[in-house]
Amino acid sequence: MMKIEAVDLFCGVGGLTAGLLKSGIQVKAGYDIELACRHAYEFNNKARFIHKDVAEVTGDEIKQWYSTGAIRLLAGCAPCQPFSTYNKGKDTTTDKKWPLLYHFSRLIKEVEPELVTMENVPDVTKHKVYCDFIDELENLGYVITAQEVACVDYGVPQTRRRHVVLASKLSKIELVKPTHKQPITVRETIFDLENLEAGQKSKSDPLHVSSRLSEINLKRIRASKPGGTWRDWPEDLRAECHKKVSGRFYSAVYGRMHWDQPAPTMTTLCYGFGNGRFGHPEQDRAISLREAALFQTFPLNYQFTPIDKSVVFHTIGRMIGNAVPVRLGEIVGLSIINSLQTNYVV
Repeated sequence: MMKIEAVDLFCGVGGLTAGLLKSGIQVKAGYDIELACRHAYEFNNKARFIHKDVAEVTGDEIKQWYSTGAIRLLAGCAPCQPFSTYNKGKDTTTDKKWPLLYHFSRLIKEVEPELVTMENVPDVTKHKVYCDFIDELENLGYVITAQEVACVDYGVPQTRRRHVVLASKLSKIELVKPTHKQPITVRETIFDLENLEAGQKSKSDPLHVSSRLSEINLKRIRASKPGGTWRDWPEDLRAECHKKVSGRFYSAVYGRMHWDQPAPTMTTLCYGFGNGRFGHPEQDRAISLREAALFQTFPLNYQFTPIDKSVVFHTIGRMIGNAVPVRLGEIVGLSIINSLQTNYVV
């Protein structure tokens, strides 16, 4: 029987790891510089979390995680902020996250795993660091599949789009065909959760908690329609930014989701009503942290912080927004397994 083992670089709270595990790939360890991710990663996935800057990790260290005879997968989803459309027009070349893809490339060269996967925002392909990354994979003899993925086609209930790279020295890895003809909606994902008011927390689930709203934002969300925009509000509720020429184009800011459509892309600030279309479709509040996690396809019981610790919105929101959707991780794993079973004879 084929045994595939993985090490997950930039693992965060374990979205990719959880998905790979679900597909049948054993994940030995995850590396991340954010110590706050340790509990979620280890508690939910039973894999080792290594608190370390990937820039300081060596190939010899990575090699020690793999068992003799295993097919080795090195996975890495470097932080996407330098490549995001949110940073268009900004000088991101001094961002400390910018060289991380080069460190991933270095570790691939040092470890020489049979399999590699990388996931990032679609705009990563417009940058030299990505071209250098692909060139290095080709120079090392990998057969590469790279494509933009609409996550909604694979059962992720949000409009997230990602660029996925699958590289192999064994046989070409083809991404499995879309699994969902119809998108999973907001209603299907969060309708059954307990009703909350703004600033309220569920008694049964500490992660099902919504942020407080100021009096003006309470009035704004009450005036908002599902799937509508701030243009639905009376003039006296409109923010100053909406009155500027540039602000007129940001129609989703302060928006409610629509019950019968997928959610928007979850970001690190997805718990804030004013940060995008993150208003609940019906209740007068922003989505809760648990709802955001469900849109990222984390299981309902996925624990992000110890039960005796308080929930810190900006910390957990960042964890959730930065995560690889679990379902996308599972699709990556299934693509690897299916392709190797079809094309590679052990």
